[in-house]
Order: sequence, then C-alpha cells, then structure tokens
Amino acid sequence: MTENTRAGFVALIGEPNAGKSTLLNRMVGAKVSIVTHKVQTTRARIRGVMQADQSQLVFVDTPGLFAPRRRLDRAMVAAAWSGAGDADVVVLLIEAHRGLTPGVQAILDVLAERVGKARVALAINKIDRVQSETLLALTAKMNAAYDFAETFMISAERGHGCDALRDWLASEVPAGPWLYPDDQIADAPLRNIAAEITREKLTLRLHQELPYQLTVETENWEERKDGSAKIDQLIYVIRDGHKGIVLGNKGETIKAVGQAARVEIEELLGRKVHLFLQVKVRSNWLEDKERYSEMGLDFKDGDT
Repeated sequence: MTENTRAGFVALIGEPNAGKSTLLNRMVGAKVSIVTHKVQTTRARIRGVMQADQSQLVFVDTPGLFAPRRRLDRAMVAAAWSGAGDADVVVLLIEAHRGLTPGVQAILDVLAERVGKARVALAINKIDRVQSETLLALTAKMNAAYDFAETFMISAERGHGCDALRDWLASEVPAGPWLYPDDQIADAPLRNIAAEITREKLTLRLHQELPYQLTVETENWEERKDGSAKIDQLIYVIRDGHKGIVLGNKGETIKAVGQAARVEIEELLGRKVHLFLQVKVRSNWLEDKERYSEMGLDFKDGDT
C-alpha cells in the first residue's frame, strides 16, 4: 500500500496526568498504554498504531515531563524528549482546568529547541471541567506563548474533539508507505503490554503504598495446545516490607490483581489466559541496567 498513502510518528507530550495515555488508547481504539490516576505511570515510549483513511499514525506515548529527581525519573524524561525529537508531528496536551502551569511553561521554554522541524499542535484536554470563556482565554494565552500549528479542544476520556485532531494529524504526516501491517495496533511485544497491564492493576490497587518502587516482567509465555496462553510474571519490589503489601492479607491483594490483569489480558488476546504472579525482592532494581532495558529506557539517560 503506497499509492496516495501517508505515514508518520506522532509524539504526545505534556505534564504527568495530562491525559496522554488516555488519548493514545482513544485514538488506537484499544488499550496499549496503562492509565491510572497516579502521575508518571508511563515509563517507556509505547507506540500505538492507527489508520485514518489513507494515513497511518504511529503514536509515541511518552512519560510525563516533570522535574526529575532520581535515575528512573531522569531516564523517563530523556525518553519523553527523545520521542518528541524523533516525531513528525508533536501534540502538547495540557489540562483545561490547570491551564498554563509552571510545568507547562517549562516545556514551552525548550519546546522549539527540542522538536526541531516537527509541527506542534496544542490539545487542551478535559474541556468538560471548565466554562467556554475560560477555554477561549486559555487558548489565547497559550498561542501567545508559543506558535502552535493548530489548537484542539478535546476530552480524551469522552472522545470529544478527538476526530478533528485525528483528521488533522492524518493530513500532516509525510507521504509514503505505511510503516506497520494494517492489523497491528502496537509495536511493543505482547509480553511487555501484558506486564504493563499487571503493573497498572497493582498501581490502582495499592494507591500511595508503593509509588513507583515496583516493576513487572513477563518471565515466561507458553502457548498451549488448547489455544490458551500460560503467562508467568515477576513483580520486583525493593524491600521485604513491600512484598507483604503486594501479597496482602492471606494473599488477597495479589489474587485480586492477578484476576483483574488476567481478564484484561484475555480481552487483549481474545483467548483464555492462565496468569501466574510471583513477588521477588530486588533492592537495587532502580539501579539495574537490565530492568531499564525491559522498560524501553536507557540506563545512561539516568546519569546526573
């Protein structure tokens, strides 16, 4: 498929919790990036692929841009800016009710330098939270602060305005052949997406108890003769006390997490899944090069 086709990379950037993962999942029409109410949950750039008429849009969902403190934070921010720098089109998401925050201003200060020649659109998300007068004032303020190619008012959660954004992106990506098969929705391996789903369920279940100090890896994936899949996953925590929190009283927490993750992985695969979770203490995983590679991050980016 090359005649009159277009294809390109679209980077979604913004502060943590601006709605990037929700927008990616909305555009692709499937869950390829985890969505929680906790900030900084997207660790690696996850590409979601969608077709819009003759165009193929490859979305790069980047970690939220924030002031990094630890190695993991610094690696996440480096991955976000790298995703923006490699893209054909960049979409900056901001929250309508929060407006031009210091964090957004910090992004604007370096945006032109970081994105190079890529066209940048502004997407004001969560528009249902404010009055129209506030939206118009924010639009004027943002466009005075940066020369955006277009401005879109959207609700990624409800879908409002997302079609207009999609159509504009479809017209902006370069002419050329598609980059992925037309039935592919993500370029992350299924074992990685499955691990991310389990990590999302852990994050939702544990709230503030284990902020970012756990990671999940798919250790083994076995295809069975009956068409089902047996998946073994390891949950790494940094201390013994955290292991107890993940397991819960009489194993209730990990059982509930496993059940919720299994249901969603089955929906993703369209078949039965046998999911087995194990918790291991690895006190130094935040400084472990191998763990960063598993998350699609560069360990060296975390250097101070």
